[in-house]
Amino acid sequence: MKLRWGALTLAGVLALTACGAEAEAPSAAAGGGGGGSLVWAVETQPITFNPHQWGQNKARLLVRNQFDALIARGRNGEFLPWLATSWEVSGDGLTYTFQLRDGVTFHDGEKFDAASVKANLDQLVSPGYNPAVAAIQLRNFGAAEVTGTHTLKIMLKAPDGLFLDFLSSPYAGQVSPKSLKNAKDLKAGGADLVGTGPFILDRFTPGQEVHYRRNPAYDWPPAGAAHQGPAHLAEVTYRFLPEAAVRVGALTSGQVQVIEGVPATEIGLIKGDPRLKLKTSLNSGSAFSYYFNQSHAPFDDKRVREAFRDAVDVDAVLDSVYQGTAERAWSIVGQGSPQFYDASLENTFGDNPQRANRLLDEAGWDKRDAEGFRVKDGKRLTVRAVNSAPYVRDRRDILAQAIQAAVKQNAGIDFQVRLVDQGTAQKAYDDNQFDVFENSRGDTDAGAALNLILPKGAAINRTHFESAELDDLLAEASAGSDVAERRALYVKAQKLVADEALLLPLYVPADQIAHSADVTGVTFEPVSGTPDSAYDIRIGT
Repeated sequence: MKLRWGALTLAGVLALTACGAEAEAPSAAAGGGGGGSLVWAVETQPITFNPHQWGQNKARLLVRNQFDALIARGRNGEFLPWLATSWEVSGDGLTYTFQLRDGVTFHDGEKFDAASVKANLDQLVSPGYNPAVAAIQLRNFGAAEVTGTHTLKIMLKAPDGLFLDFLSSPYAGQVSPKSLKNAKDLKAGGADLVGTGPFILDRFTPGQEVHYRRNPAYDWPPAGAAHQGPAHLAEVTYRFLPEAAVRVGALTSGQVQVIEGVPATEIGLIKGDPRLKLKTSLNSGSAFSYYFNQSHAPFDDKRVREAFRDAVDVDAVLDSVYQGTAERAWSIVGQGSPQFYDASLENTFGDNPQRANRLLDEAGWDKRDAEGFRVKDGKRLTVRAVNSAPYVRDRRDILAQAIQAAVKQNAGIDFQVRLVDQGTAQKAYDDNQFDVFENSRGDTDAGAALNLILPKGAAINRTHFESAELDDLLAEASAGSDVAERRALYVKAQKLVADEALLLPLYVPADQIAHSADVTGVTFEPVSGTPDSAYDIRIGT
């Protein structure tokens, strides 16, 4: 028996969408290509423009400008046609057959076809290219076979419930095979690494901005797009403004028309200005959490992990930093992934200094030095965090300072935080010279995040926790496609993680966009909750 997905033709799906409440009737009926220039201030500069190497949730909207995926996601999480018009899955879940769009071209003039999709998949699993993707999202990939100019068969080694989600992700953004071979810096990407997307990257000034111009040939948006044809905007510039106050000032002064990463301190200002609009959305995937490295002291002792967790009044800390705008997290899975989030963990730990101090006394950290920090065998109870600057967002540096003060005051823990470049941070992780690893992931399927962080030997398992039971739960959940069954398994996994005090969940990442009132079509991606590309944006009516 075969299951057929995307059975409607792409044109049919778009026609149905245009008739529904999701589409704006005027935009859906009209083609793109109106014109205008947009300037958008973003918080974080990408460390790469190669979609295969993408890893910063804040850079997702840039990837989507330039690169299209095979599959899109609908507002209810359903998989919809994009560069693939339809697909069939064999009864054993091991073979996927894709029918691809005809008439699609890459920015360099190369044709998009089954051979180009195969080239992208083969590149993704090539040794050393992206080990994390090869080990998780494509761990069950066997081979891709071109069976027709626009027909591709993909064979898996085992059923994989995450595979279609991967094909809808930025990692699966289609890159011209010619540019894959000829790019000057393949891993960094840039103007010479091209896709099929609605915009063409033509200028990048590190530390300042990246500029895109409209792809005039674009005529293959995903199902659910608000219009057909090329983008409305003639060009869009993203300026890198890491300081929140600078971004807000640029918006209110008219230097830019859109900003993301609106700080809590400025939300009242934005809402009170009739010239501006504010939009927010929770991100999918894992919550922003502090993961405890239990491979060495002090977090090799579960009592110390629990004590750190109990020493922090997370609600108070979040209120001080985000002024009531942050969603408190209780699990490794964030509330932005409601299908897998375990709400039963709420109010089961934290904000208990009395218990924290009792646990530390029991663990032998029962003495204090002259500065009030706990000591044991003449050594201070020190916890080290090494944070990579390109991944710092949402005032996480200020949040760390608040937690630093809380654990010192409430439990005598010396929490030391270093903000460093990516290379220095990676060396600290490789040398195991850290105690806290902070992370959140914006995967549209939270299972992908769990598989990257938790199993033995996983790409970013920096807790160094090993549990055969946990590995089995995650493996079983990843192999299935039934949401209810997967949820039951992920709930068990979340409870195990909480029982072992592997991490301190802090908040659910969200995106905040503020824009001029005359800018329309600014939206968030379905499921991920991150800002969408500029394809449907226009200036004026």
